[in-house]
Amino acid sequence: METAFIESPLGITKIVGDANGITEISVLSEGERTVKIPESLKECVVQLQEYFKGERREFDFKLNPQGTEFQQRVWQELLMIPFGKTMSYLDLSKKLGDVKAIRAVASANGKNPLWIVVPCHRVIGTDGSLTGYAGGLWRKKWLLEHENPSPQQSLF
Repeated sequence: METAFIESPLGITKIVGDANGITEISVLSEGERTVKIPESLKECVVQLQEYFKGERREFDFKLNPQGTEFQQRVWQELLMIPFGKTMSYLDLSKKLGDVKAIRAVASANGKNPLWIVVPCHRVIGTDGSLTGYAGGLWRKKWLLEHENPSPQQSLF
């Protein structure tokens, strides 16, 4: 596995992966920066930089997240939430076929290893509130506003 650290508007972004795909993207409050980006991570770095500049709405590099079968199902469903849109934890549970699994869905959402790319930040409370986000609610708010910058249509 190779690792790179890049600056983003939300902190240092850590990227881990290899030729089989990206296994982790996370945000750190502080940390090192990588001078030379490993070849296997370059496309991910470029696409994340484009996202933060407002030039990219979807990612198409190879993903290789590690998790349980259930977590993988939740993360796949997260990938279906369109850019600039949100979904409640309850609706996500319904899409996965079990409304009673809302806590398990929320837990899997919180263990998402691919920050931004698998858009767990697009999941909100049933009442439309910002709820739970491993990177901090201020980052979740920033990401949602970044994806929906129109003041007339602001989500929060």
